[in-house]
Amino acid sequence: QVRLVESGGGLAQAGESLRLTCTISGPTFSNDMAWYRQAPGQQRELVAHISADGDTNYVDAVRGRFIISRDIPKNTVYLQMNSLKLEDTGVYYCRIYRSNIWGQGTQVTVSS
Repeated sequence: QVRLVESGGGLAQAGESLRLTCTISGPTFSNDMAWYRQAPGQQRELVAHISADGDTNYVDAVRGRFIISRDIPKNTVYLQMNSLKLEDTGVYYCRIYRSNIWGQGTQVTVSS
């Protein structure tokens, strides 16, 4: 059974950077993957998506600041978050795109 485990969240000041890691347990995995986030009191939203071929897409709010990448042999997906803003605060989840397989989430808190 495939499991996703996120890490790398924490507290950062506005303007700083964090890198999130999603580790995929199980056989080498090349499906499309995505990062989502859920801010307090808000619905969960798609932040970034990466295809098996490495094509990427971003929500407008993070385009130019966040970078999604993957290392297929290592079964790992990353989210490099630069120039963090207060509104980036939330719980970030890794997901096998368009599936019901999610990680448990990692908290990101951005302070001024």
